[in-house]
Amino acid sequence: MDVAELRQDTPGCAGLVFLDNAGSSLVPSVVHEAVVAHLELEARVGGYEAQERAAGLVEESTGRMAALIGADRGEVVFFEGASQAWSAALGAVVLEEGQRVLTTTSEYASNGVGLLRLAALRGVRVEVVPDDADGVLDVGVLEEELGRGDVGLVAVNHMPTHSGLVNPVEEVGALCRRFGVVYLVDACQSVGQWEVDVERIGCDLLSGTGRKFLRGPRGTGFLYVREGTPLGEPLAVNHIGGRWSGPGEYRVLPGAAGFEAFEHAVAAQVGLGVAAGYALDVGMGWARSRIGGLSGWLRSELGGVPGVVVHDRGRELSGIVTFSVVGREAEWVVGALRERGVRTSVTRPFDQRWSAGPGHAVVRASVHYYNSEEELERTVGWVRSLV
Repeated sequence: MDVAELRQDTPGCAGLVFLDNAGSSLVPSVVHEAVVAHLELEARVGGYEAQERAAGLVEESTGRMAALIGADRGEVVFFEGASQAWSAALGAVVLEEGQRVLTTTSEYASNGVGLLRLAALRGVRVEVVPDDADGVLDVGVLEEELGRGDVGLVAVNHMPTHSGLVNPVEEVGALCRRFGVVYLVDACQSVGQWEVDVERIGCDLLSGTGRKFLRGPRGTGFLYVREGTPLGEPLAVNHIGGRWSGPGEYRVLPGAAGFEAFEHAVAAQVGLGVAAGYALDVGMGWARSRIGGLSGWLRSELGGVPGVVVHDRGRELSGIVTFSVVGREAEWVVGALRERGVRTSVTRPFDQRWSAGPGHAVVRASVHYYNSEEELERTVGWVRSLV
C-alpha cells in the first residue's frame, strides 16, 4: 500500500501526530462523506424514506463486515457500540446456577462489570484464568479448568485496551470446541489492525467496534453469532428480532437475527460498512505488518530512553504501546505531548482490576498504518525532552 495515499485519505493527519487509534481513530474521507451524505438525505426526505433508499447500502455494510471477519452475512448484526453487542451476547448465553464462567486477567472494566453482574443475576461463578510467564492467558491452566467441568462460557479479549499483549484466541478456541463450551471473544482492538477470522478463532460469538482501528464512526459496533450456537433468548427483544405471533405469545428469530433492533443510526451503519470495505481494500495482512513494524520500533526506541519505562508484555504485541516517564504523572505527559501536536491517551488501573499491571496510570500510544516513521521519530524526541 502507498502510505502517502493513505495519509491523503485521512485529513486528520495534517499537522497532527495521531496516536490514539485504540481510543477513536481518524476516519478516512470516504467514511466521512458516506455518513454526511446519508444525513443530508435524511434532512431532505426524512429518516424513514432515507432508510428505504439506503437499504442496499445497509445490506452492503453487513456483507462487508461479515467478509472482513470471515463470517456469513446472516451471522452479523449491527449494534451502536461493542460493549452493547458484547453485553447482548453475554445475556443470551444459556447458563445454569453454579456453573463457571472463565475469563482473563486483562478484561476491560466494561466486561468485568458485565461478568460480575451476570454472576449476581444467574448465580454463576466468574473465575479468572491466570497469566503464563509471558503475561498472556495460560492455555495450560485453561485446559485443566475446562477438564474439571461445570464451565458454561469462556469469555476472552483478543487484545486488551491497556497494553500491547495479544491473547492466544485460536488456541482457546480449539480447547472450547474440544470441551463443547460456548466461546465469546471481544475483538474491539483487533478488528482493523489484524486478521480476524472467526473460523480460525473458532468462536461462537465475537463483538467489535467501528471507532477504533477499523476507522469507522463512533456509535457503531457489531456482533457475530455463529449459526447453530445454542443460545437462549436475548434479554432485550423487539418486533424486529422477534415476532408477536399472537395476543399472548411471541417468538424470537434464531441466531444473529434475534438481536436485530428497529431503531439505529442508519448513517452510522452505512459509514461502518464503508470503513469495513476500506479495511478490506487495505488488506489486514499488510495492516498487521505495517502496524507491527511501527509500534515495534516505537516500543524499542522509548524503552531505550533513560527515565522511560515500557509496560507491554506478551509473546506477540499489538499496535498499542504503553509507557511511563519516571517522576511524571501520565496525565501530565499526555497533556505535554498534546501541546506538541501528539495525541495519546491515559490508561488507568481501575479499568483493569484483575490485571497485575504497573499499579498506576500510564501513557497509551496506539499506532496505525497511516502513521509515518518521521512522526514517531519526533514523538520519541519529544518524550526524551520531557524526561
